[in-house]
Amino acid sequence: MSDQIPMRVAVVGATGFQGGAVARLLAERKHRVRTLTRRPEGERPALAGTAFVNGDLAHADHVRHLFERATHASVVMPLVYDAETVGAYARNIADAARETGVRRVVYNSNTRVPRASTDVAAFETRRLAETVLREGLRGSDVELVVLRPPVYLDNLFSPWNGPALAKEGVLAYPLPAATRTAWISHRDLAEAVYAALTVDGVAGRTLDIGGSRSLTGHELAQAFARGLGRDVRYVPLDPHVFEEGLARVVGPVAAAGVAGIYHYLASGAGPDLMAADDGAAGALSVRPAPVDEWVARQPWQIWSDEATAAS
Repeated sequence: MSDQIPMRVAVVGATGFQGGAVARLLAERKHRVRTLTRRPEGERPALAGTAFVNGDLAHADHVRHLFERATHASVVMPLVYDAETVGAYARNIADAARETGVRRVVYNSNTRVPRASTDVAAFETRRLAETVLREGLRGSDVELVVLRPPVYLDNLFSPWNGPALAKEGVLAYPLPAATRTAWISHRDLAEAVYAALTVDGVAGRTLDIGGSRSLTGHELAQAFARGLGRDVRYVPLDPHVFEEGLARVVGPVAAAGVAGIYHYLASGAGPDLMAADDGAAGALSVRPAPVDEWVARQPWQIWSDEATAAS
């Protein structure tokens, strides 16, 4: 499949961080992008080159309208962890892809998923969405590629982590220090999605994508130290504390869904779940940036500047 011919891509989730990174990359490369949103015009994120379609994933006709004339689709689910709701979203997406003749759908599960079933909604609703998409597209000409990322570096360049890293050299995150994690940036996720939309040989596959290396918490701190040019220490954050802070931003239900991943890992289950990438980088011909290089490119001074302006 050539990536030289402009695609028309329906990006489900472009108003979020991950889908937004995908939409921006596609637009930069001169592909046509459309996304679905319930937000009024004044509250939509700045996404140059992206057309917004009013609607909701819960309505099949809205999703079909988004997919009309699309050649490809990139999908990430919102922060919803109710199985019935997520299943309905996935069915609407699969039906729209079949009915409109989309060539390929790339589904970003937003997390790695354990092999065995768990009681963690963040894993099981994403597993459910993948199952519904596969079943819904079976027998059609629509190709499906599933990407399962680990944890995002961009979580650390945020109001919750940025100031402590920039001013105190403290990297606090709700992962045990010994848990090896193939941290990846939103930009490198977007590169992986782009490759999954365009390259040959990946149709039908489920790929654990990840960063350039799997790092323990202390190795992650060393990479940040190199990128920041200062000492950095890793502090394992209690998942309950993380959940309480996140609830103030996204609400308690969504926060509990996200935090379920970290409670699971803190329990010692799946110690290698977020590590490595099962050869996805080779299959997709992508080269994620080393963590220290990513760190060095971020404008950490905004956190120091913010502190100076407030004093």
